[in-house]
Amino acid sequence: MRITELLDRRSINVNGAASSKEDAINKMVELMCASGKISDKDAYKKKVFAREEEGSTGIGEGIAIPHAKCDAVNKPGLAAMVIKDGVDFDALDGEPVSLIFLIAAPNTKDNVHLDVLGKLSVMMMDEDFSNKLRNAKDVDEFLKIIDDADEESKGIDSYGAEVEGAKCSLIAVTACPTGIAHTYMAAEALEKAAVANNCSIKVETRGSSGAKNVVTDDEIKAADCIIVAADTKVPVDRFAGKKVIQVQVSDGISKADELVKRAMSGNVPVFEATGSDDAAPASGGGIGHSFYKHLMSGVSHMLPFVIGGGILIALAFLFDDFSINPGNFGKNLPIAAFFKTIGEAAFGLMLPVLAGYIAYSIADRPGLAVGFVGGVFAANGNAVLSWVNEAEQNLTYTGFNGFLQNTIFGASGNTVSGFLGALVAGFVAGYVVLGLKAAFAKLPQSMDGIKPILLYPLFGIFIIGTLMMFIFNPLIGVVNTGLANMLNAMGGTSKAVLGIVLGAMMAIDMGGPINKAAYVFGTMAIANGNYDIMAAVMIGGMAPPIGIALATTFFKNRFTKAERSSTISNYIMGLCFITEGAIPFAASDPLHVIPATAVGSAVAGALSMVFGCTLMAPHGGIFVFPVVGNWPMYLVALAIGSVITMFMLALLKKPIEE
Repeated sequence: MRITELLDRRSINVNGAASSKEDAINKMVELMCASGKISDKDAYKKKVFAREEEGSTGIGEGIAIPHAKCDAVNKPGLAAMVIKDGVDFDALDGEPVSLIFLIAAPNTKDNVHLDVLGKLSVMMMDEDFSNKLRNAKDVDEFLKIIDDADEESKGIDSYGAEVEGAKCSLIAVTACPTGIAHTYMAAEALEKAAVANNCSIKVETRGSSGAKNVVTDDEIKAADCIIVAADTKVPVDRFAGKKVIQVQVSDGISKADELVKRAMSGNVPVFEATGSDDAAPASGGGIGHSFYKHLMSGVSHMLPFVIGGGILIALAFLFDDFSINPGNFGKNLPIAAFFKTIGEAAFGLMLPVLAGYIAYSIADRPGLAVGFVGGVFAANGNAVLSWVNEAEQNLTYTGFNGFLQNTIFGASGNTVSGFLGALVAGFVAGYVVLGLKAAFAKLPQSMDGIKPILLYPLFGIFIIGTLMMFIFNPLIGVVNTGLANMLNAMGGTSKAVLGIVLGAMMAIDMGGPINKAAYVFGTMAIANGNYDIMAAVMIGGMAPPIGIALATTFFKNRFTKAERSSTISNYIMGLCFITEGAIPFAASDPLHVIPATAVGSAVAGALSMVFGCTLMAPHGGIFVFPVVGNWPMYLVALAIGSVITMFMLALLKKPIEE
């Protein structure tokens, strides 16, 4: 396939103009649509802008190559525009862009067109070629320049050069998330820089059409240094014991000469194997992008535990008999206890998995065990060591033993930090392991084998356990005590205000310490013969998952496919008073989801109080509605709170394009 086969005359403008980067992209999309290759303009445009958020496609030298691969593309295509006066495109070199190619790639298994698009990206780096395109008088001349250059250009399957009398032997690996343009441009730039510095080089490219020019074990052994320019995961454990430079793919394009000279200097750290199959995390995207990527790793692995465990607990309530023992509802009958025990086992792993896989995303496999332990402390608090206090409560300790007994083992109050604590534990664990890697980097190479199986877990688990016990959980315990005191003080004030506070607390951290403080307050109220508080508490915990399920039903474009797949389970968990169904949504987008759920639950709690609803059971959701005082208005309050959550999510969350 030739490049001109992807270009349509209707999609070329040699006399374009644009006032801004956004304006330029909008005009490029219009040009692309003119060829009839786009089925959904808005979906394609969103994908193009989403790619720009990952990093500018303005590669420098006055050139930009925005691109997107999605289902909205019917056929592979190119659009081109020459902007004589240039436009600010946030290019890597800060210079205006005057030549733009927009790439449209269909989301299919047939990727033959990607090689063609990659070849064009490399051709653009030839200054003579790009200048001829800028000066083309009409579309015909523009197409002829491309066709002539295509005839002479090499393919993209074998980047590399053997230099006689080379000063240095290099290997490079290039990869970008889309795998269309930047992968090959970085390969070309590194090859040119290596030759210019009298170095031999072989470049492995990992684009959308797969890995090409893959380096062999013998080539790795012979290399003096390896350059990995990638914004996506590539297998790097094969480089263990070699000097490795890891940078963003954009650096491979704009800083190729600098990277080659750094490799030649020998001032490069030796890479240490982690045992992970895909060890190199994406290096680009900035702090916010990295945070989101690590967070999504934890949330995606946690989701099956939430859904599977939550539905099993819901079945336990369905099969149980509330009248036998209201306080033990869910485990009164053997079959109910069977389902609830299994469901609770899955739920018990939810927060450790969240923390573990956040740490795994940051530090690879060595972070997994450390993150899991941090998540266990977040889920169970310092109560995991309560046996010490129970077994030796009559003994008196002094010195450090006394300090431990009084501050940790004998601590009173709820020290569970919940899913917020698990988030903190996951990130802290990941960076603790990264710190340990740096600290042990200078140990003899003979000890590399014991680092991931002994040193990292030993010191990492000790550190995260200490931090959770001494800092995070005790701090949360203080917060919980303060919340309980505040709620007690509000007991004699307006019921509506108390309902607002209790409802919002149930929806802020969904099973965490704030939620638990409100729940404990409600159960204490039942013991004292006050049943309206528990009603407000339960409805505040039911509204978040139901509101989210409504939002994923009626505002699908605000959620990913994975999030939409949990719609039914969230309806079920919400009706069963399992607030944790909302955790994956809150964890992945806390700034938008938590305010929406808190407001909806606050309204539901206030209405429950105003309508005079009561509840004598501490749990059960819809299965205990027969014992709810004024249950018709209780349903109204729940519906209103859930709908408010739905509309707030629709308002706060932006439409997304997967």
